[in-house]
Amino acid sequence: MSLNRTLVRGRDLARTAGDHAADMLGPLVVLGRGLLHHTTWVRAWWKRTPGDRRGPALLLAAAVAAAVAVLPYGLLLAAAGLAASAAWAGRDRAPAEPAPDATHLKLQAVYAALTPYLGHPDDPKPLYAHDGDHTAAFTAWEFDAEGRLTMLELRYPPYFRDSEAASRTRVEQVLQGKAGRSREYRFIWDEEINRLRTEALAPLPDDITVQRFVTGPGELVLGVTDPDGSDRTIPLNQGGTPAHQPPVVWRTGARASDAHLLALGTPRSGTSTLLRALALQALPYGDIVVIDGAGTGEHGCLVGRPGVRRVETSLHGAVAALQWAAGETARRLAALERVRLGGGALPKSVTRPLWLLLDHPTELSELAHAEGRPDPQDLLEAPLRQGRAVRVCVVVAEHLGALDRIRPVVRAAARGRVVLGSPTPEQAEAALGAPLDITPPARTPPGRGYARLGGAAPVRLQVPAAPDPLDEDAPAGQRDAVIALLPHSDTRVEAAATTTTLVKSPAQPGPGA
Repeated sequence: MSLNRTLVRGRDLARTAGDHAADMLGPLVVLGRGLLHHTTWVRAWWKRTPGDRRGPALLLAAAVAAAVAVLPYGLLLAAAGLAASAAWAGRDRAPAEPAPDATHLKLQAVYAALTPYLGHPDDPKPLYAHDGDHTAAFTAWEFDAEGRLTMLELRYPPYFRDSEAASRTRVEQVLQGKAGRSREYRFIWDEEINRLRTEALAPLPDDITVQRFVTGPGELVLGVTDPDGSDRTIPLNQGGTPAHQPPVVWRTGARASDAHLLALGTPRSGTSTLLRALALQALPYGDIVVIDGAGTGEHGCLVGRPGVRRVETSLHGAVAALQWAAGETARRLAALERVRLGGGALPKSVTRPLWLLLDHPTELSELAHAEGRPDPQDLLEAPLRQGRAVRVCVVVAEHLGALDRIRPVVRAAARGRVVLGSPTPEQAEAALGAPLDITPPARTPPGRGYARLGGAAPVRLQVPAAPDPLDEDAPAGQRDAVIALLPHSDTRVEAAATTTTLVKSPAQPGPGA
C-alpha cells in the first residue's frame, strides 16, 4: 500500500512540475514561434526580391539600424518592438474553418456555372453573382448514395427570359452538364413564381423482350414508360421473371385519332426493332406488308409467314406492293360503302387489319427519282388519308436526319410519333411535333427514346428487344423470343457458316392475293 501511495504521489508531483514548466516556458514558446514566423517571412521576401534590388535594400536596412542605435534607448525599444511583434505572430490562432463538404462544392459549382446565364451586372440585388452563395438561389436539393445530384429546385430572377426556348435550353444544358450527362433529366419550369425544378429520371428497364402483351382489340404495345406516363400496367416477362410495367399503347382502328405512326431515330437506335416488334404483335390479328428500303434483309425472318403478304427490298417490288395496297384500300372503301347503303354485316376482308410497314423508304425515293419512276411515298396517300376507316395502318421508320425527305402527306397523317436515340432539342421538337421537357443522355441503349400519340404530351419509351433472329451477334435469349412469336409455316431458314439463305415457300401469297 505504501509503495502504491508513493508512486501515485510521485506521478502527481511530476504532472505538477510539468504544468509549472509549461507555464514558465509558454511565453518563450510563443516568442520562438513568432521569431520563426518572422524569419520565414524575411527569407521568402529575400527570395522574391530581384538581384538588382538586394543591395539597396541591405543599405536601407543598415541605415535604419544605425539610426536606431544612436537614439537614446534605441536598441532597447527595438528589442521590445521585436518581442511584441514576435508574441503577436506566435499567438495561438483560432482553429481553421472546416473544409466544405462535397455537397457544398457541387452546389457551388452549379451556381457558378449558372451565373453567366441568370445574372446581370446592372441588378442592384443580384440573385446570381460571381462571388455569391448558392444558398440564396437554391431552395431544395437531393443527392443519391453515390453523391450524384438527383433533384434541384432553384429560383431565377424575373428578368430571365423563361418564355424563350433558346434561353431555357442553355440553362438546361448547364444543369445536365454539371449533374452528369449519363442520365435523363426532366425540367419543370414554373413561370408564375420563377422557379425551376430539375429531376434525374431513373433508367427504364431494358431487359424486356417482345412477347404476347395483354392488350385490347386494335392495341399494340410500343414499349414501356414511366408510371406517370401511362394510365395502367400490364403483366409481362422481364428478364425471366413476372413483372408489371406501364406500357405505351398505340390504339388503331376506325375511331383512333392516331391510326398511323412515324418512327424516327439516330443510327442503330432501334427503329427496325420497333417495326419487328409491331409486326410480331399484329400478325395474329391481321396481314402485313413490309418494305425494306435499306435493303439490309433485317426483316427476312418474316418471308413466307402466314399473314405476311410481301417483304420487298427492291424499288420495283416496293412500288408494286404499295400500288396493291392503294387498290386494296379503295376496294375496302367501296365494300364499306355498299354495306352502309344496303345494311348487313361487314365482310371479313374489310374488317381484317392490314399494316403497311416501311423501313427507310427515303432510300427508295432517291432511287426512284434517279430512275424516273414513281416515288413509293406518293403511293401512300390513299392508305394514309382513307385507310383508318377500313383498318389500314401505315408505319414508317426513318433516320432522324432524313425528316425533311419524308413527304408532307406522311408527316401530316402520321399523328403517332416516336423518336429513338439522343436527339437535340430542335430535332426532338421537329420529330414529335411538340417540345420535349426531358434532356436525353449522352448515350442511350437500343430502343430508348420518346413517344407522342395524338395530342398527348411526349413520354419516355423503351422498345422491347426484337432483334433479327438470323443475327448471330444478338443475344440468344432475345432471338428465341422472336422465333417463338413467328407464325408457323413451311418457310425454311438455312444458316451456313458464312451465308444465310431464306428459302421461300412457293405458296406465298402475293400482293394481289
